[in-house]
Amino acid sequence: MKQLLHTLWSGLMRPLSRFARDDRGTATVEFALIFPVYIILLLSAFESGMLMTRQVMLERGLEMAMRDVRIGAMSPVTHDTLKNAICNNAGIIPNYADALKIEMRRVDLLNWTNLPAAADCIDRNDPAAPLVAFQQGGANQMVVVRACALFDPVFPTLGLGAQIPRETGNEYALVSRSAFVREP
Repeated sequence: MKQLLHTLWSGLMRPLSRFARDDRGTATVEFALIFPVYIILLLSAFESGMLMTRQVMLERGLEMAMRDVRIGAMSPVTHDTLKNAICNNAGIIPNYADALKIEMRRVDLLNWTNLPAAADCIDRNDPAAPLVAFQQGGANQMVVVRACALFDPVFPTLGLGAQIPRETGNEYALVSRSAFVREP
């Protein structure tokens, strides 16, 4: 009986020990372990680049539009004209008409109150939702403008795209602010 168990044991162990000593395919194991991490890093870098490009272009579009408002080149200043100016100046950002919402509030410098912490972003489920605030300032009156744009992540389930805080639905919000005083 002992001899039979020894023969069975050695019969099982011999192929396993040969398999353990064999070094063919070790690069495949390393590749299988490293490749997913590398791809997630690469896709996260791309997502980060898109996010930063969109943020910079939103900032640029808002500042160029605010320059027109400050010097009086934009008349009348309505939500739609301001949105179109931001869209035209922002350049590469897609579907701006359906993704952008603007708040404009007069600010009293003597009785300062902060803007609400959460930006008023467009609700894609209800695009006809009313504006929270769009108050034009008069001469020598400070006005704070906040633009909120919603974007869908390029890779919503991988890396950075999965970690970005989301608004309603699958989109993330980019917010840009500006303040100005209209000269008389």
